[in-house]
Amino acid sequence: MDNFLKYEVLFLFGTRPEAIKLAPVIRAFHANSRYETTVCVTGQHREMLDQVTDFFGIKPEIDLELMTPNQSLPALAGKAVAGCAEIYERLQPDIVFVQGDTTTAFAAAFAGFLRQVPVAHVEAGLRSHRKDAPFPEEMNRVLISDVADLHFAPLESNRQQLAAEGICDRVFVVGNTVVDALLQGLDLIRQRGEENFLKRFAQIRLNRRVVLVTAHRRESFGAPLERICTALRTLAESTPELEIVYPVHLNPNVRDTVFRILNGLQNVRLLDPLGYPEFIWLMSKSSLIITDSGGVQEEAPSLGVPVLVVRDVTERGEGVAAGCAQLVGSAPNLILHKAHAALTKGLVPSAERVNPYGDGQASQRILDHTTEFLSARKT
Repeated sequence: MDNFLKYEVLFLFGTRPEAIKLAPVIRAFHANSRYETTVCVTGQHREMLDQVTDFFGIKPEIDLELMTPNQSLPALAGKAVAGCAEIYERLQPDIVFVQGDTTTAFAAAFAGFLRQVPVAHVEAGLRSHRKDAPFPEEMNRVLISDVADLHFAPLESNRQQLAAEGICDRVFVVGNTVVDALLQGLDLIRQRGEENFLKRFAQIRLNRRVVLVTAHRRESFGAPLERICTALRTLAESTPELEIVYPVHLNPNVRDTVFRILNGLQNVRLLDPLGYPEFIWLMSKSSLIITDSGGVQEEAPSLGVPVLVVRDVTERGEGVAAGCAQLVGSAPNLILHKAHAALTKGLVPSAERVNPYGDGQASQRILDHTTEFLSARKT
């Protein structure tokens, strides 16, 4: 009898990082005949979100369209809770999936709790232990853990963190789905051909060593970003054979600082924000990545590219412990020293670099554990 049961699963997300990390999971559920799969987006990141879903061939059935100009986080959270609750009441899903630590993820999880819909949390158990860094993500993920029914932890250390908080039931270590997305994404690019990428980035001298930069987190605004850009300027001027590529976020807090310090340097390419396929393709061509992004810290080890993390604290210490990344903060002299060292000798030999964040099979593990959970509830 159980073999004939069909399950209604709802995926709910709003930002590009969520879309990237849920895309391989959604594809796994779409391919399984036991599931009726619905995708709902809040539109928290509109154009960037559409780029990812289009690339992976995912078509959202529901769009809550919650974003308005200059909307505050409390206003977004309130609208998202109400909007998600209405969707749950209408669809009556067997389970809803949320990912990570965004305001959308928290609102969707809390609405699931209020409507008594089981919540599955992908990328559970990350902690910085500072409620102001990253803000508001740290408190979002703590609160999601308190209401979720299934916890898909990327790593054993994340499971241990949840256990320390008293969350021990239905916690599964599966790896991080961002690795699944990266490997599937690069495979799609290879299948479709790289010609468009070579044309798109014709201004970048790919015959040089490429240093790829991303820095746009809220805690980097102001003095930290000033120091990071000062280090990049010195790196560019002292090592003219490098090609520094920096896709610059549209937020004026980022853009004004970056262009004031770095614009005009002959070996620095300041680009507009990139789509996901363009970004992972550039990652695969890079010799070093300097970033404040959590996702990039998890992706780069699969490509054998060393990472300098320009943050004071990271909840992804496994990459540092494995020798794939170094936490350098925003001190210019330290960034310069570590960048030169990584470009000269790497962090650990490429042959020894193993991505501690996953093997590309996290999505299948999530599907299997979800099926076990739902089967037990139906019997």
